[in-house]
Amino acid sequence: MAVLGSIRKRGVILVVIIGLGLFAFIAEELFRSCDAQSNERRQQVGEVLGKKISVQDFQKLVDEYQEVIKITQGRDNLTENELNRLKDEVWNTYVNNQILNSEAKKLGITVTDAELQDVLREGTNPMLMQSPFVNQQTGRFDASMLTKFLDDYKKLNAAQNPQMAEQYQVLYNYWNFIEKTLRQQILTEKYQRLLAGCLISNPVSAKMAFDDNNVENNIQLASVAYSSINDKDVTVSDADLKAKYNENKDKYKQYFETRDIKYVDFQVLPSVVDRQALMQTMKEAYDALQSGNTPADVVKKAQSQVPYTGIAVTKKALPRDIMAKIDSLAVGETTAPFETRLDNTMNVIKLISKAELPDSVEYRMIQVGGATADEAHKRADSIYAALSAGAEFEALAKKYGQEGSKQWITSAMYENSSSVDADTKAYLEALNTLGANEMKNISFAQGNIILQVTARKAMVTKYVAAIVKHTIDFSKETYSAAYNKFSQYVSESQTLEALEKNAAKYGFKVQERKDVFNSEHNVAGVRSTRDAMKWIFDSKAGEISPLYECGDNDHLMVVALTKVHPVGYRDMDDVKDLLKAEVMTDKKFEQIKSKLAGVSNVAGAKGKGAVVSDVNLITFNAPVFVSATGSSEPALSGAVAGTKQGQFCNRVIKGNGGAYMFQVVKKAQRSGVKFDVKAMEGQLQQQALQAASRFMQELYLKADVVDNRYLFF
Repeated sequence: MAVLGSIRKRGVILVVIIGLGLFAFIAEELFRSCDAQSNERRQQVGEVLGKKISVQDFQKLVDEYQEVIKITQGRDNLTENELNRLKDEVWNTYVNNQILNSEAKKLGITVTDAELQDVLREGTNPMLMQSPFVNQQTGRFDASMLTKFLDDYKKLNAAQNPQMAEQYQVLYNYWNFIEKTLRQQILTEKYQRLLAGCLISNPVSAKMAFDDNNVENNIQLASVAYSSINDKDVTVSDADLKAKYNENKDKYKQYFETRDIKYVDFQVLPSVVDRQALMQTMKEAYDALQSGNTPADVVKKAQSQVPYTGIAVTKKALPRDIMAKIDSLAVGETTAPFETRLDNTMNVIKLISKAELPDSVEYRMIQVGGATADEAHKRADSIYAALSAGAEFEALAKKYGQEGSKQWITSAMYENSSSVDADTKAYLEALNTLGANEMKNISFAQGNIILQVTARKAMVTKYVAAIVKHTIDFSKETYSAAYNKFSQYVSESQTLEALEKNAAKYGFKVQERKDVFNSEHNVAGVRSTRDAMKWIFDSKAGEISPLYECGDNDHLMVVALTKVHPVGYRDMDDVKDLLKAEVMTDKKFEQIKSKLAGVSNVAGAKGKGAVVSDVNLITFNAPVFVSATGSSEPALSGAVAGTKQGQFCNRVIKGNGGAYMFQVVKKAQRSGVKFDVKAMEGQLQQQALQAASRFMQELYLKADVVDNRYLFF
């Protein structure tokens, strides 16, 4: 009883303790759940129609497309800009496919295997013509080659031949990509045809369209340009702007969030001291080459961007600036150091030799080995002697387990090599200098090669040149000084007002960029600014970013976020200039309209200050260009088409550049054309197909697309 009494006395305290414990337990689970959801969101590249795609899945799509490019274009590496374009294309394709698949599912549209087989049998699709399954004799896609490949792929034992299995897997993945893309193309075409079928033509609309294209009008035009009224004579009030905004509000609706920024981008450049130090290096290289020092040693010591191999190469293997100068040099001549602004380098060239050599060489060879190098050399001497005495090359090659068959080598296959060892150099020099049917026994450290050149083609000039090319770059000291200065500027400029005020003091320039989209790959065209882009879309208006080191490690940047434009209608202040221009046009038109009131002919309009001119060959479908106002006027074309020959239009027409009145002098069908109802209906149907092809834009706006790629790429 005493214990129960004690509990009763402390009942409130116990309830509070138990309640806090339960709350802590629930809160812990809640925080775990929120943290898990937050981590999931951080891994999402985007969302379409409620379906999320992770960064891992998106990267797989990008990798897949890169493999396709490697196969179809033979390229292993893409530039940064090319890779960005590829990622954009992959994203747009993914979004479009998700939207189209959703619409097709609602309508019950599918692509059957039979439809895909029809495309394969026809074999004319461009993707099929780029595939490896093209018959070289017919130049057409061969479905039987594909069938054989797929059958071989299924039977292949990866354990027995891993290298072959890897090659087959790459090709199989490529074919899967083609098949997936073909199915999507067929689905898109079916959906477009369905939409186009809703836009039908008939003989009446065909005749109207024909007349719109071919009935030509000659008119006398009276024009009064808006520019004839001084802007100062027109009063535009805030009420006028608000009324115009409300009238055309849908024009100012935006479907993607954008942000306005002001920023300072400072590029670090070499100082005078840096340039002088580089010039000293170039002069030393020049003196050494002039003095006959070993070219390879001079080039290596100067840390040239162009290695010296001693191999004769064609012009196209040389940098552009070197290519432009090489022919003007005499053999043995060395240029004084010169600057190339195009690639920001200093250069010195010494032309070692120049000769007419073949661009393509056909050859065959026998590789000779032995237990020791001496044994290989003796055996090679014996083989060479036999060949010189008339022995058959291929027969001897087969005796030593080789084919000895002929093959071609071109300059492009070796002249861009960054390094060439002594053995390779000797081998290439022999290929270049041997005449047709000449042989050479080339000794290497581990054996010999008996080489015979069988044919030479496309004689070109080849050069051996020592090239010292060095980027004009800034030193660590220069960058450190620039960084410290910029860092001090940023630390003193933590408001937009301070950022702009201090810029002049430090010698920087504040620039402005409106409507930045998160789908952009960089800030203000500067490379490696993804962190700055993330900051822009994670910050609030008025905030100042930290200092960013970006570009090619040669830019310093700070950003101020000035305004956020969310999805929806733009603020009236954002479009104030546009509104003012529209209101100004309206008010000027009303003034001109009032001035021309009661005018009943062209002469009367001229008396009120209008400029009169003859304008001919006006059709309904082509906006007329009025030289008196310098503008294209669709409304005038429509009004002319609706006015009979001989009539004066006493209604003042509001145009883009002025107000107009006119009289139709002549109205006649264009000569040499006849109305063909079937041809015209076909043309209208084609136009309907083109209109239907733009359906994706409308569907996109309703798909609730979320694009977070800026967080990852």
